[in-house]
Amino acid sequence: MIRGHLRGRQIPHTIPERRDQAGHRLRPGSTGGRPPAFDRDHHKHRHKTACRIGLLKQARAMATRNDKLAIRYEATVHLAVIRQSM
Repeated sequence: MIRGHLRGRQIPHTIPERRDQAGHRLRPGSTGGRPPAFDRDHHKHRHKTACRIGLLKQARAMATRNDKLAIRYEATVHLAVIRQSM
């Protein structure tokens, strides 16, 4: 469902194919279709980025985005990173 939505909007996906889905796809034989494209390195990069953003959102000001000026928002990002590295 998600892959179909992304394909309809011409957005490349980085969703890995599940092992059981590969077996179901191969069962019909030559009419089973081709496997979805998957770039492992691109997926690792996106996963790392999503995890970093999740860590930043643990800071309340980052999650709510209360700052109206860009420089204050950037300062909030720096403070959140400093707090996490302690």
